[in-house]
Amino acid sequence: MPDSKEEIRLQAYLAHCGVASRRASEQIILDGRVCVNGTVVTALGTKVSDSDTVTVDGKRVHLEERKCYVLLNKPAGFVCSSSDEKGRQVAADLLRDSYKERLYNVGRLDMYSKGMILFTNDGDFAAKLSHPSSQIEKEYIVETSQDVSEETAKLLEKGVRVDNVFYKCVRCEVLKPRKIKIILIEGKNREIRKMLESQNIGTRSLVRVRIGNVNLDDLRPGEHRDLTEREVKGLLALCRD
Repeated sequence: MPDSKEEIRLQAYLAHCGVASRRASEQIILDGRVCVNGTVVTALGTKVSDSDTVTVDGKRVHLEERKCYVLLNKPAGFVCSSSDEKGRQVAADLLRDSYKERLYNVGRLDMYSKGMILFTNDGDFAAKLSHPSSQIEKEYIVETSQDVSEETAKLLEKGVRVDNVFYKCVRCEVLKPRKIKIILIEGKNREIRKMLESQNIGTRSLVRVRIGNVNLDDLRPGEHRDLTEREVKGLLALCRD
């Protein structure tokens, strides 16, 4: 966490304030939603300290005193964003009664998917885990509407092209004819659903059960817990430079 007098880039400052990840904060700045000392700032190179008055959408933000690392078992029907213009339920709202800090999600699950999603107010942690080079495994249990053959599982491991986008999983294991385990290291939008749809297989249920060294275990839908120090260090250790 930067010192209150230290000047840092505005997007990093917003991330340390728990506004959003560093990358998402860049877009918030570009959208003209940030003011520094009463002036709208859209330049990403701007440097600020906590002695400056920084507001987002008219509300002042401050550096968080405590770093939080939270695991939520997201139920279906919740979106992973700070707010939703369509009025849908936001996953972060499930944490608001337990944390005074402004937490944002690291990565995403689509509205209809369930399971593990991480939240933090640590911009450096979020940036490392979210970077494409991190190569952290994410494990999913998927129930399908049609049988999945061993041949199809092998095909998904080799990779398929959908609308000129290449999708490939690290491993696809058939647990039952209509239940599979898939491990990814990428984070493309609706990746598993699109891979299965390319083989005329529908997705009935998709649950993320592991991210790197952290497992969902017996956490029930809607419940959350803090990551242990060992889990946080383990996730960072898994990130490839």
